[in-house]
Amino acid sequence: MAKLDGHGAVGTAKSASAATVTTMATAQTAAVPADVLDVAWRKSSYSGAMGNCVEVARLASGDVAVRNSRDPRGPALVYTQAEIAAFLAGAKEGEFDDLAV
Repeated sequence: MAKLDGHGAVGTAKSASAATVTTMATAQTAAVPADVLDVAWRKSSYSGAMGNCVEVARLASGDVAVRNSRDPRGPALVYTQAEIAAFLAGAKEGEFDDLAV
């Protein structure tokens, strides 16, 4: 989830297609759509080689997909540009610093 409009309402991830966003219980059986597989994924340069990374990719729609690098064919969460911008602004402002302890 991401806060929208800075510190306003909470939004939820949306799907580029119905199979894009799945729960962990169905992740092993869900088909991953091509619009999420056939994009240029990237991760932080601070990521190690152990595969404990979050990868991001911009989709043709302009939305941003997020996935676990250990499971590249697994589920991906898809967020709007506004949701990603709100999350990044919150991270820059220290809104999530308590999670790094």
